[in-house]
Amino acid sequence: MVKSLPSALEPSLYRDIVRRALDEDVGAGDITTDATVASGQRAHGVFLAKADCVLAGIDVALEVFRLLDPDVRATVRIHDAERCAPGDEIAEVVGSARALLVGERTALNFLQRLSGIATSARRFVDAAGGRMKVLDTRKTTPTLRVLEKYAVRAGGATNHRTGLFDAILIKDNHIRLAGGVGAALAGARQHHPGLPVEIEAQSLDQVDAALAAGADIVLADNLSSDEIREAVRRARGRAKVEISGGVTLERMPELAATGADYVSVGALTHSAPAVDISFEIEPV
Repeated sequence: MVKSLPSALEPSLYRDIVRRALDEDVGAGDITTDATVASGQRAHGVFLAKADCVLAGIDVALEVFRLLDPDVRATVRIHDAERCAPGDEIAEVVGSARALLVGERTALNFLQRLSGIATSARRFVDAAGGRMKVLDTRKTTPTLRVLEKYAVRAGGATNHRTGLFDAILIKDNHIRLAGGVGAALAGARQHHPGLPVEIEAQSLDQVDAALAAGADIVLADNLSSDEIREAVRRARGRAKVEISGGVTLERMPELAATGADYVSVGALTHSAPAVDISFEIEPV
């Protein structure tokens, strides 16, 4: 168990996603199941962990079966944000045998993918040792951001920007097109005076420019550990520092020792391997 569970996702946030996933897989119908399983047959299915992991997405997986069989009954034994060991029974489902067979792959796709993200997030958080906050990025699967960022929270990491609409991050392209750091920051302050401004810096000179302009957060992008330590020293009392680029699990203890406030890790969502979870079905 972690100290606090992530806020649950409202079904309205993922129901249409699940429906589209089923439409993609089922199409006009599961011709194998229709040909081999009687329409009245009932079955019992069990999600089993096959590897150590942190769970995320069990309600999303169960929604697959609820859409196929409104009368399905489910019992959850391990909840999101909790650890699983090989052989652990995560949840059981009783309902139409056809519904369980039709939904099996879609349910597992969601559960394995989201649990993989949660597991990766927990490893990075553990490696940070409480010395800096682990953030995600916008490097998510298109249309699945709400689910993947939820999985990040289940793993104990923190969501950064939800999208382009809720936080200001001035990057190198913005700076070039705006005509410089000062002009970019001035525009941000004018249009959104209540929001903190983060500015990307790819060198110590750019760190100085961001600080001189009045950045609230400096994004130290692809800097060496020594450069990050120096950026933290220069920013102390003036701005917070976020590390980005070249972040691996192996580097986390070293990066956490730099004194930076945050580290953003795109790999939490774009490179997390799916967790090995099975769904075993038996007739009732």
